[in-house]
Amino acid sequence: MASFRLAAFQKLLERKPVEVKREADLTSDFYACNVFDRKKMKKYLSRDAYNAVIDAIDNGTTIDRKVADGIATGMKAWALENGATHYTHWFQPLTDGTAEKHDAFIDHSEMGGVVEAFSGKLLAQQEPDASSFPNGGLRQTFEARGYTAWDPSSPAFIIGTTLCIPTIFISYTGEALDYKAPLLKALNAVDKAAVGVCQYFDKNVTKVYANLGWEQEYFLVDEALYQARPDLSLTGRTLMGHSSSKDQQLSDHYFGSIPERVTNFMIDVENEAYKLGIPCKTRHNEVAPNQFELAPIYEECNLANDHNQLIMDVLNRVARHHGFRVLLHEKPFAGINGSGKHNNWSLSTNTGVVLYSPGKNPKSNMQFLTFVVNTIMAVYKHQDLLRASILTASNSHRLGGHEAPPAIVSAFLGTEVNKMLDLIEQNVSDKKMTPEEKTSLKLNIGRIPEILLDNTDRNRTSPFAFTGNRFEFRAVGSSANCASAMIALNTAVADQLTEFKTEVDALIDKGVKKDEAIFQVLKKYIGICKPIRFDGNGYSEEWVKEAEKRGLTNITCVPQSLQGYLSESSKALFSKVGIFDVKELEGRVEVEYEKYMKKIQIEARVLGDMSINHIVPTAVKYQSVLVENVKGLKEVFGDEYKTLAGNRLELIREISEHVTAIKNMVNEMVEARKVANQIEDTVELAFAYDKTVRPYIGKIRYHIDKLELIIDDELWPLPKYREMLFNR
Repeated sequence: MASFRLAAFQKLLERKPVEVKREADLTSDFYACNVFDRKKMKKYLSRDAYNAVIDAIDNGTTIDRKVADGIATGMKAWALENGATHYTHWFQPLTDGTAEKHDAFIDHSEMGGVVEAFSGKLLAQQEPDASSFPNGGLRQTFEARGYTAWDPSSPAFIIGTTLCIPTIFISYTGEALDYKAPLLKALNAVDKAAVGVCQYFDKNVTKVYANLGWEQEYFLVDEALYQARPDLSLTGRTLMGHSSSKDQQLSDHYFGSIPERVTNFMIDVENEAYKLGIPCKTRHNEVAPNQFELAPIYEECNLANDHNQLIMDVLNRVARHHGFRVLLHEKPFAGINGSGKHNNWSLSTNTGVVLYSPGKNPKSNMQFLTFVVNTIMAVYKHQDLLRASILTASNSHRLGGHEAPPAIVSAFLGTEVNKMLDLIEQNVSDKKMTPEEKTSLKLNIGRIPEILLDNTDRNRTSPFAFTGNRFEFRAVGSSANCASAMIALNTAVADQLTEFKTEVDALIDKGVKKDEAIFQVLKKYIGICKPIRFDGNGYSEEWVKEAEKRGLTNITCVPQSLQGYLSESSKALFSKVGIFDVKELEGRVEVEYEKYMKKIQIEARVLGDMSINHIVPTAVKYQSVLVENVKGLKEVFGDEYKTLAGNRLELIREISEHVTAIKNMVNEMVEARKVANQIEDTVELAFAYDKTVRPYIGKIRYHIDKLELIIDDELWPLPKYREMLFNR
């Protein structure tokens, strides 16, 4: 066995099991112990300071700097009591992770020593370097100043010995350089727009919350095997590797008994998550071998997004203690299921109503249908934007792979909801309804709860599916920041609800009764957005043709998909709702183009290095063994050797062909990179990498995977799929 791979297996043999002890008999005994939540605020803050924070959380009010000093004092006292020595502004730059700079709780004392210090100014704002993070040209190298600003709506927490304060990240000139700032704007916009519509049905509604429940899928690979795969450690996925004879064909891993070692890991993850106030609820085996899922109880969208960023960090940190590495890449292994992060999204009111849940009477069900129709309308109008928000270099490998939704954006509603929409479209005229029409329609709408309870289905092939009381945005990738999709979705829905209210109010001003005005506008919308409604098999060739007839776009090229951000409709949407101005939007999209290009560039470089340094030498070495064997046969048997060594001669020839193809294509790929790198425009550069560099990755892999089947297993230098996927 090759030394590289042999070393990995020696480490496996030395592996010791990790014992996990629960923190307490009951999760509730230690839940959120590391979070500065309302209970702890009430204990450590003055009444005025506490009320100021709660008002900021619930109503979005601004906290006075003097009050902030009192909050900082209480927060510091709690943090020090819990072992914290440092604090950091925890933010989400336009990378694929989070960022933090730790400062100690110290300042000079009058006696020449130091004292623990933390002020409202330090709590509210810090100044990290804004030019070193991705910014799409919004900041030049000499324009380094940027600010992090405290987000009171997401509570501070302790990790290790550091107090982490969730913040937004903006440039000196005010442009958002992160995911949180625009997400907060989008959530505020959908709140205001939804409240306006809710007031048609219930005047007591004064606040609408966007809720998010993410489902985090991931793979586990043994640390030793991970380290023996340069492609995994540098790109997050295997750039080569032949399928295992057995993988997920029997579906025996899905919901199966969780391996003991993995269970210990999961318990440890959950304990750490509970301390951080992350309400982990579900864990199970996923479809592919060594693939698993974790899902929490639903939370307010901003907090849920923070918690998802945290859980990805927790997964990575805890995995190392258990001798694992977590793979969050959307497609770490070819030929088997990839990983997604289904975003279950809904809207709820301060009166306790989930707006996507059917009610108990025609009035509440009319509200339900109003929000369903407007959401589908938003998805239809902004399908290209929603795709752009989730289609990345890594997620492009997964979408449409018969385990994930296709790149065609469609919405699944289910038979009964579709019937209701068709009923409205057919029965509601543009003129005044007759009493019989109105009564018939209201009676039918009034039956929704009973019908839906028995007939709500799921469609795994739908990118955007109604699942009973929420919509499931299934196309989001496992490594993504949920905020990308949530910014696009909440902004689109906010704009659509505002437009709906404007149209309804205009009819009311003309003397049309409120119910009739709502019905008329809904009827129009139902007809317009009908092409996006699809309950069938999203994987079928028939759907591809049908979608084209309906005018739905099918874009699988990431650079082309990113254009969805820069369409006139998207620019107008973000500007009108107040999320991004054009300059800010263009800067963010340039970051995405740059990230795409760099990820392809890294994969190409890694593949080239591994091909020439690992695969080709191994192939040549085995070929030399075969050549020596043939020479020996010739020496012993003379001309008869041709018959005896026929299969070995064929192997020698086959190896030569694959080696030659690999070396030629690696050279061509390097030249393609050199040519592309001369392009200065970021967008053109991304398209060039997509068209001229990316195709070589799959072509080179084909020849390497063929060699893996030919070369002596003892010589193959890299852990194989069967070893990585079935070692738990």
